Amino acid sequence: MNAVPKFRRRSEARPDEILDAALAVFGEKGFDPARMDDIAAAAGVSKGALYLYFESKEAVLKGLIKREVAPVAARVHALAESGAGDPAGALRLILSAASQMTEAPGFAATPRLVLSIAARFPEIGRYYREHVVDVGLNAIETLIAKGAAAGVFRAVDARAAARMVMGPVLVKALYVHILGGQPDKDAAARADAIAGILFKGIAA
Repeated sequence: MNAVPKFRRRSEARPDEILDAALAVFGEKGFDPARMDDIAAAAGVSKGALYLYFESKEAVLKGLIKREVAPVAARVHALAESGAGDPAGALRLILSAASQMTEAPGFAATPRLVLSIAARFPEIGRYYREHVVDVGLNAIETLIAKGAAAGVFRAVDARAAARMVMGPVLVKALYVHILGGQPDKDAAARADAIAGILFKGIAA
C-alpha cells in the first residue's frame, strides 16, 4: 500500500495544529490582546498560511468551539434521536455521557474563553448558543415531548424539563473546572440519581 505523502499528511493536520496553538495563545495572552501573528508563530506557520485556514481570530475561536465543545451537543443529539423508543433510558444515557465529556480534563478551556468575551463579541456568543446549547437543549426537549406523548412522562413544559436535565451537568462541570472540585468516580451512578430525582420529584 502506498504511503500518504508527508506534505499531504502535514496539510491535513495543520488546522488542528493551528487550533492547538491558538488555544495556548488565548490562554496565555487572552483573546483580545492575542494576534493572528502570535497564533501563526506558535503553530509554526506563516501568517499567510494561517489565513488559508482561518480568516480571523473569531474564525479560529469558532473552530475551537466546533472541535472542543460541539461534539458534546452532537452526542446528546444522537442519543436523543436514537432513544425515542425508551425516552427514560435515553435521558439516563444523556446525563451519563454529557457528565463524562464535560468533566474531562481540558474541556472547559474553550467554554471559559467564550464566556469571558461573549458580551464584547456577540457573534461568538450566538455561534456558541446555536451550535452547542441549542443543539443539546432542542434534542432533549424533543425527546421529553415524545415521551410525554407516549405516556412515559406526564405532560410538562418540555423546554423547562430539558434545562433541568442539563443544569446539573453544567453545574458539576463548573464545580470541577472552575472551583477545583473532583469529578465523579461513577458518572453513570450519578446520572441515575439525577434521573431518579427528575422523574419522581422530591415529594415524600
